Amino acid sequence: MGKSGGKNKKVAFHTLGCKLNFSETSTISGKFKDNGFEIVGFNNEADIYVINTCSVTEHADKKCKQAIRKIQHKYPEAYIAVVGCYAQLKPEEIAQNLGVDLVLGTKEKFNILDHLNDLKKTDTPQVYSCEINKVDHFDSSHSEAGRTRSFLKVQDGCDYSCTYCTIPLARGKSRNKSIAELVAEANKIALSGIKEIILTGVNIGDFGKSTHENFMDLIKALEQVEGIERIRISSVEPNLLKDEIIEHVAQSKKILNHFHIPLQSGCNKILAKMQRRYNRELFLSRVNKIKQLMPDAFIGVDVIVGFPGETDEDFEDTYTFLDKLDTTFYHVFSYSERPNTKAAGFEHKVPKNIIHNRSKKIQELANQKQSLFYKLNLGNTAEVLFEAHKKDRLMYGFTGNYIKVETNYNKSLVGQIRKVKLLSVKESGNIEIEFL
Repeated sequence: MGKSGGKNKKVAFHTLGCKLNFSETSTISGKFKDNGFEIVGFNNEADIYVINTCSVTEHADKKCKQAIRKIQHKYPEAYIAVVGCYAQLKPEEIAQNLGVDLVLGTKEKFNILDHLNDLKKTDTPQVYSCEINKVDHFDSSHSEAGRTRSFLKVQDGCDYSCTYCTIPLARGKSRNKSIAELVAEANKIALSGIKEIILTGVNIGDFGKSTHENFMDLIKALEQVEGIERIRISSVEPNLLKDEIIEHVAQSKKILNHFHIPLQSGCNKILAKMQRRYNRELFLSRVNKIKQLMPDAFIGVDVIVGFPGETDEDFEDTYTFLDKLDTTFYHVFSYSERPNTKAAGFEHKVPKNIIHNRSKKIQELANQKQSLFYKLNLGNTAEVLFEAHKKDRLMYGFTGNYIKVETNYNKSLVGQIRKVKLLSVKESGNIEIEFL
């Protein structure tokens, strides 16, 4: 489309999946805005609807189809574009949904404006999904979260071969922009008044493969960006979370004491079947190192339950390990069989009702862990960055170690970092505060 192609036209976006997807949707929406489109909410009437998809689980695929059907029902004449991981992995499946006009895989999603064809609906959708081994380009992106934080994409793709995972098939090999380019992007974020950036990617600990740099040098460079007061690191593989990184975070004035480390299973037998690059002893050593240097650090952990071959004994092995870990919260995922993964061919599938019960048990443990962490922090002083989000005349914010606080809404607090005392746990589960 030409530069005026979107004049008087409206576009709506719907994002499924990870923070990286949200960051990329923000960049794609910016391209539409630059071309004259008005951006509206997904529940509003628009000329074009763009769905940025995830395909980590079967549930994610279903949510995409539900979103497509919703648009088709409400606005049958609207142009529908489906992009991202699901579009890369199963373009034909999406194309079969009556009413979808454009399907763009990993390589073409950022070039969406080149494929719109004046938003004319056709009987046969356009499909652009190349072989994933041909994807080597890195598209920069960042997104604003409530005008107070920004997710900065620092890495994409993954060179690991975990037996349950489709991400390498959907996003390609590990790659990144240079540190200099990412620092320049962080400077732009700082100029907009945003004080916190969250580093996102598929496997950010693997940063630097395509530029011969490393993650440690990246975080040191980002610390020097004036105006950015807080840096939050998203998920880092335990085998890549080296002592030097933990030690640097512990003494840093900007990098927050908040870690997210994927475990997936607390049973070494299952970790080996998953082809993870560590055992639980290494994982425990990472947690112990963090807590030794930062006793108040928030540590979130990913866990998959119901992997093929996971016996009752294996699950209890995992549960006991998780119960004893000095961590804060567990993100629980029920195993979902994905086509073209090694695990899809494994025997001894776990029945869905058993997976559900195991998931529920670990979720209850997760809630207990987080509740205890919040209570242990009561009486402490902390610095909170307040969000723009408002509900029932209340506003929210997060401490450096990711404790959610709430207070009466005050517009002047939005985007501000204030020192507070953590008083008590409210009925909502958030922390009541006193300003200092």
